[in-house]
Amino acid sequence: QVQLVESGGGLVQAGGSLRLSCAASGRTFSNYLMGWFRQAPGKERDFVAGIRWSGGSAYYADSVKGRFTISRDNPKNTVYLQMNSLKPEDTAVYYCAARYYRGSMKYTAEEYDYWGQGTQVSVSS
Repeated sequence: QVQLVESGGGLVQAGGSLRLSCAASGRTFSNYLMGWFRQAPGKERDFVAGIRWSGGSAYYADSVKGRFTISRDNPKNTVYLQMNSLKPEDTAVYYCAARYYRGSMKYTAEEYDYWGQGTQVSVSS
Protein backbone atom coordinates (compact mmCIF):
# COMPACT_ATOMS: atom_id res chain seq x y z
CA GLN A 1 0.00 0.00 0.00
CA VAL A 2 1.30 3.41 -0.98
CA GLN A 3 2.04 5.76 1.89
CA LEU A 4 3.02 9.39 1.54
CA VAL A 5 4.14 11.37 4.56
CA GLU A 6 4.77 15.12 4.29
CA SER A 7 6.89 17.18 6.64
CA GLY A 8 8.58 20.57 6.76
CA GLY A 9 5.68 22.98 6.99
CA GLY A 10 5.57 25.87 9.40
CA LEU A 11 5.23 29.60 9.90
CA VAL A 12 7.57 31.90 8.03
CA GLN A 13 7.72 35.59 7.23
CA ALA A 14 7.17 36.86 3.71
CA GLY A 15 10.35 36.50 1.68
CA GLY A 16 11.46 33.48 3.66
CA SER A 17 11.99 29.87 2.63
CA LEU A 18 10.77 26.41 3.57
CA ARG A 19 11.53 22.95 2.25
CA LEU A 20 8.78 20.36 2.27
CA SER A 21 9.54 16.66 2.15
CA CYS A 22 7.36 13.76 1.02
CA ALA A 23 8.54 10.31 2.08
CA ALA A 24 7.02 7.60 -0.10
CA SER A 25 6.76 3.90 0.69
CA GLY A 26 4.89 0.78 -0.32
CA ARG A 27 5.79 0.64 -4.01
CA THR A 28 8.56 0.91 -6.53
CA PHE A 29 7.87 4.41 -7.75
CA SER A 30 9.82 4.44 -10.99
CA ASN A 31 6.64 4.77 -13.13
CA TYR A 32 4.85 7.23 -10.89
CA LEU A 33 4.01 10.89 -11.28
CA MET A 34 4.60 12.86 -8.10
CA GLY A 35 2.84 16.12 -7.45
CA TRP A 36 2.56 18.83 -4.85
CA PHE A 37 -0.82 20.48 -4.39
CA ARG A 38 -2.08 23.11 -1.99
CA GLN A 39 -5.43 24.05 -0.58
CA ALA A 40 -6.28 27.30 1.13
CA PRO A 41 -9.43 27.64 3.28
CA GLY A 42 -12.53 27.76 1.14
CA LYS A 43 -10.63 27.05 -2.06
CA GLU A 44 -10.00 24.06 -4.28
CA ARG A 45 -6.92 21.91 -4.12
CA ASP A 46 -4.58 23.32 -6.77
CA PHE A 47 -1.55 21.93 -8.55
CA VAL A 48 1.74 23.48 -7.45
CA ALA A 49 4.50 21.34 -8.98
CA GLY A 50 5.02 17.89 -10.47
CA ILE A 51 7.77 15.54 -11.56
CA ARG A 52 8.16 12.00 -12.84
CA TRP A 53 9.96 9.72 -10.45
CA SER A 54 11.98 8.37 -13.37
CA GLY A 55 13.29 11.82 -14.23
CA GLY A 56 12.72 14.45 -16.87
CA SER A 57 11.21 17.89 -16.68
CA ALA A 58 9.57 19.48 -13.70
CA TYR A 59 6.27 21.30 -14.03
CA TYR A 60 5.04 24.31 -12.08
CA ALA A 61 1.98 26.43 -11.63
CA ASP A 62 2.52 29.93 -13.00
CA SER A 63 2.09 31.39 -9.52
CA VAL A 64 5.19 29.59 -8.19
CA LYS A 65 7.51 29.51 -11.22
CA GLY A 66 10.92 30.88 -10.38
CA ARG A 67 10.28 30.58 -6.62
CA PHE A 68 9.57 26.88 -6.00
CA THR A 69 11.64 23.87 -7.05
CA ILE A 70 10.52 20.24 -6.99
CA SER A 71 13.14 17.50 -6.80
CA ARG A 72 13.46 13.86 -5.82
CA ASP A 73 15.98 11.67 -4.06
CA ASN A 74 15.51 8.19 -5.44
CA PRO A 75 17.58 6.25 -2.85
CA LYS A 76 15.61 7.95 -0.07
CA ASN A 77 12.24 7.61 -1.87
CA THR A 78 11.63 11.25 -1.06
CA VAL A 79 10.28 14.17 -3.08
CA TYR A 80 11.04 17.73 -2.02
CA LEU A 81 9.48 21.12 -2.62
CA GLN A 82 11.90 23.97 -2.00
CA MET A 83 9.92 27.16 -1.55
CA ASN A 84 11.73 30.50 -1.72
CA SER A 85 10.52 34.10 -1.70
CA LEU A 86 7.36 33.02 0.04
CA LYS A 87 4.31 35.28 -0.10
CA PRO A 88 1.25 35.47 2.15
CA GLU A 89 -0.82 34.07 -0.71
CA ASP A 90 1.25 30.86 -0.52
CA THR A 91 -0.44 30.12 2.81
CA ALA A 92 -2.21 26.77 2.52
CA VAL A 93 -2.12 23.12 3.45
CA TYR A 94 0.35 21.44 1.11
CA TYR A 95 -0.22 17.87 -0.02
CA CYS A 96 1.98 15.33 -1.73
CA ALA A 97 0.28 13.10 -4.31
CA ALA A 98 1.18 10.14 -6.50
CA ARG A 99 -0.22 8.41 -9.54
CA TYR A 100 0.99 5.39 -11.46
CA TYR A 101 1.30 6.74 -14.98
CA ARG A 102 3.87 6.79 -17.75
CA GLY A 103 2.30 9.54 -19.81
CA SER A 104 2.16 13.30 -19.58
CA MET A 105 1.97 15.27 -16.35
CA LYS A 106 -1.38 15.50 -14.64
CA TYR A 107 -2.52 18.79 -13.17
CA THR A 108 -5.77 18.17 -11.32
CA ALA A 109 -6.27 16.58 -7.91
CA GLU A 110 -8.84 14.14 -9.29
CA GLU A 111 -6.16 12.54 -11.45
CA TYR A 112 -4.01 11.42 -8.51
CA ASP A 113 -4.63 8.24 -6.57
CA TYR A 114 -2.56 8.56 -3.42
CA TRP A 115 -2.28 11.44 -0.97
CA GLY A 116 -0.39 12.40 2.11
CA GLN A 117 -2.00 13.91 5.19
CA GLY A 118 -0.88 17.45 4.35
CA THR A 119 1.36 19.96 6.05
CA GLN A 120 0.44 23.55 6.93
CA VAL A 121 2.44 26.41 5.46
CA SER A 122 1.68 29.86 6.83
CA VAL A 123 3.37 33.01 5.51
CA SER A 124 3.00 36.21 7.48
CA SER A 125 3.23 39.65 5.93
